[in-house]
Amino acid sequence: MEAGPLDRMWDRGRTSARARVRRLEAKSWQIGQCAIAAGVAWFLAADVLGHPTPFFAPVAAVVALGTSYGQRLRRVAEVTIGVAVGVFLADLLVAWLGSGGWQIALIVALAMSAAFLLDGGQLFVTQAAVQSIVIAGLVADPSQAFTRWTDAVVGGLVALVAATVVPAAPLRRPREQAAVVARKIAALLRAAGEVMTDGEPDRALDLLADARSTDYLIRELKDAADEGLSVVESSPFRVRHRDDLRKMAELVDPLDRALRSTRVLVRQTAVAAYHRRPVPKSYALLALDLADATDAVAEELAANRMAAAARPALLAVAHATGTVERSGVLAAEAVLAQLRSVVVDLLMVTGMEQLESTDALPPPPR
Repeated sequence: MEAGPLDRMWDRGRTSARARVRRLEAKSWQIGQCAIAAGVAWFLAADVLGHPTPFFAPVAAVVALGTSYGQRLRRVAEVTIGVAVGVFLADLLVAWLGSGGWQIALIVALAMSAAFLLDGGQLFVTQAAVQSIVIAGLVADPSQAFTRWTDAVVGGLVALVAATVVPAAPLRRPREQAAVVARKIAALLRAAGEVMTDGEPDRALDLLADARSTDYLIRELKDAADEGLSVVESSPFRVRHRDDLRKMAELVDPLDRALRSTRVLVRQTAVAAYHRRPVPKSYALLALDLADATDAVAEELAANRMAAAARPALLAVAHATGTVERSGVLAAEAVLAQLRSVVVDLLMVTGMEQLESTDALPPPPR
């Protein structure tokens, strides 16, 4: 029985909830790291240096660390200098002009202008503006200006030390996510092969909807690859993993193309099923064999290996695409063309070059 609107809404809600939970789990280390860094920064500024209210120390630590590994060293510098610029200008102008709406507007404009003149990045400019607002709004004691800047330095240094301590999970996650993408490609290919056989339009349309909802998988793969590269660049303890991470990052594009080609294959399969146009049985068998080969690619990636061991199975499918019969149905011919395209993309995942992968395909059957 076809699912109703409420059922589909419930399924989407559960999927969204699971995605949010996975996102929280993926960021749990960074959240804990920020929390501990904030506490340590406050302790150092308050209990070691004796500052009465070291507000800027935990703020600088959290902002500098953030919840991503990218450009942490740059963030530490921008937060520290941005706080210094904002605090200095705010202290100077509040003492001269007082505090109020127009004074805050002027202070923010000057702080942001100074940050831009210093060729600061977006975080630098924002911090200069925000800290100037805090100082101007709270009308803090001007004699504490150096103390506030010192607090920012303490927070930045704590963040700098914390940034070098990273878990191994971000280094594993790119391959794990690549395996997830490969498994999804395999599942779509297998389902498409089954639709080619039974020709059920409703099942074909459900499969098409499933294929169209896979964009997030590539986004997560790109994020995982970027995060892994950021880890090896920011932590001296993970530099030895740099080459492996770069090789993994090079697989993002061919996996993206393979998933896109698979979506087109699913669409052509759905068109054929919807219009009751026959697809040769050999095409369905090709899709099923390609799904098995793609599962082998996923297993290799999940085992933290390059997928070269899956190459013979893909080459066998490539050879078979040149021996099957031709069809006079345009949608069926498009299916065969997309199967060949997916094979080329997946051969690149096993380490072959673009031209080498294309040359591995025999001429299309006549």
